[in-house]
Amino acid sequence: MLGAIAGDVIGSPYEFDSIKTTSFPLFGPRSEFTDDTVLTCAVAETLLDGGDYATAFRRWGRRYPNVGWGGRFRRWLFDDTAGPYRSYGNGSAMRVGPVGWACATVEDVLAEAERTALPTHDHPEGIKGAQATALAVFLARTGAGKEAIREEIAGRFGYDLGRTVDSIRPTYGFDETCQRTVPEALVAFLDSTGFEHALRLAVSLGGDSDTLACITGSVAEAFYGGVPAGIAEETRRRLSPDLLGIVDRFAARFGKHDR
Repeated sequence: MLGAIAGDVIGSPYEFDSIKTTSFPLFGPRSEFTDDTVLTCAVAETLLDGGDYATAFRRWGRRYPNVGWGGRFRRWLFDDTAGPYRSYGNGSAMRVGPVGWACATVEDVLAEAERTALPTHDHPEGIKGAQATALAVFLARTGAGKEAIREEIAGRFGYDLGRTVDSIRPTYGFDETCQRTVPEALVAFLDSTGFEHALRLAVSLGGDSDTLACITGSVAEAFYGGVPAGIAEETRRRLSPDLLGIVDRFAARFGKHDR
């Protein structure tokens, strides 16, 4: 799951200041974790300790009230009576990466990914975005090649993964929907030659950069065998102790590669 967090941190300076190039500093003064990281850790904690995803989202979200929550999620976050609101935003996909590490079968991955989405993102596209991301992580972790991942995700979810980053980039803009974030993030992974390259490609699309790179990073970590040491170190030193604690506990229990 550190790959997802690294993507969030690296993409964060460009979320509302888009760039269309892979040539940019990986880390700088504005590189920081956002809501993507907080909710990824909430999912990881629930997978480790059990419990209810909605409760975990509210507990972690209220601990970090100023990390870039979307308007509807923020209202849900601070209202204990609020239920799901038919969201198809990319928030369901940004937080789901740990599911691909913790589950042992495709069926379990799809079911657990849906459970992570349902407290807020109960629209079919919101559920699909979470399932596609988690399944891509699972397939990458368990030895599938890129073409097998492309075919499985495209066939199961109907995403167009036959494009390239170069073909998407010129006309792509900020979009917070699953259906215009998850496929593009997966294409960035599929086009990449390594972990760092994957994140650079995701950010270069010029969209919702932290979430694009978060999704791309979650799959790239599983496929390429981890996060490069320098990126891992720079990412970890930007995390608070409670977030780091979840990262380390999750890695100790689930951080294995079956390739």
